[in-house]
Amino acid sequence: MADFIKVADTSDVPPGTGAVIEVDGRPIAVFNVNGEYFALDNTCLHRGGPLGEGFVDSANCTVQCPWHGWIYSLRTGEATFIQGAKVEKFEVLVEGEEIKVSLD
Repeated sequence: MADFIKVADTSDVPPGTGAVIEVDGRPIAVFNVNGEYFALDNTCLHRGGPLGEGFVDSANCTVQCPWHGWIYSLRTGEATFIQGAKVEKFEVLVEGEEIKVSLD
């Protein structure tokens, strides 16, 4: 069973946004798409841009890196235009108002 760590409250990540949260010294990007939460490694594969500061496309459940526009699926962490390119995705659990992430 995965160990979950509280990373934020739901009020910290409004719908259609992302937030960068440090977990055990590691920056994790947490996103809210219409009340569904996702977590990815915060570092874009292209040039290390901060995904948690990117544009969230709720209709397509993606995030666009703010530096050079690379787009990632929030559901899988896969880059949408480069086959095989993928950032790490983390399991998310919401309990009440708490957002929890598993780094396992």
